[in-house]
Amino acid sequence: MITGFGGFALTSILTHLVFIAVSWWALQALQFDKLLRANHVLQARVLYILASIALGSTVSNFFLDYLQWSQQLPMIFQ
Repeated sequence: MITGFGGFALTSILTHLVFIAVSWWALQALQFDKLLRANHVLQARVLYILASIALGSTVSNFFLDYLQWSQQLPMIFQ
């Protein structure tokens, strides 16, 4: 169980980074080159990065909320 704000902050940072990396890896399976203009490589990379951050942060927030709720669940029985 996470005790204190420091542990939760460290867990939050690590899960965000992990899920952003996983979403980057998962987005590589899509073929965005058909949707993007030719010779716009830098803009395509920025789009991949922003999409990875948005998707990874969303999944990480869900994971952290679920973790926090599961830790609060035993308080029902007190």
